Amino acid sequence: MRNGARLAGAAAGALLTLTAVAAAPAQAAGYRYWSYWESDGGKPWAYATQGPATARPAEGDAIGFRFAVSSGTDDTSLPSAAPDFAKICGDVEKKDGTKRVAVVVDFGGPADAPPGDTPPARPVQVGCAQVREDATSAEALATVAKPLRYDSAAMLCGIAGYPARGCGEQVAEKVPASAAAPTASASAGENGGGPSLGVLVGGAAVLALGGAAVWKARRRG
Repeated sequence: MRNGARLAGAAAGALLTLTAVAAAPAQAAGYRYWSYWESDGGKPWAYATQGPATARPAEGDAIGFRFAVSSGTDDTSLPSAAPDFAKICGDVEKKDGTKRVAVVVDFGGPADAPPGDTPPARPVQVGCAQVREDATSAEALATVAKPLRYDSAAMLCGIAGYPARGCGEQVAEKVPASAAAPTASASAGENGGGPSLGVLVGGAAVLALGGAAVWKARRRG
């Protein structure tokens, strides 16, 4: 009898926890930072796989930087100007021992700005960097949009003096209640194939807690 009561209490506790997880307001952790993009020979922007301090673009490539609040590469905002090398560097004659790299700097909008700071009046700045053949993206950027600001870990924090301070701060974005507590149809997935990933993860965590409680109850019984 005692074991049955404990098991029932553990199951009820797990159910209440699952209900609380589904009903609680959700928050998505984002970061306010300069994202770095690359375009190889006129291709669309692609999120860079290494930092500008080590990347070495080739003649005819474009590099882009966008200041925005993002939670990952999937939702990071692209630079709003196209990686058009011909348009940006078409009037710059190539010199021996150098390479030309088109540079696009997008300062984002007011919603991306840190508290108390304002984006430059010109939201997008472009320029053609003519640098030595082994120069990095950071060196190309420095010829177009000084001053640059880095932190102690060599993370790019500011371009052309913006933002004035801060570096990669975490920003909590509240998700609307309609998104935080999905309906039964939304939880089942658009194609009826099963619950959403968020529900599965939350449910798995709750079931693990509930299973631990049941196991402890049996050990003590």
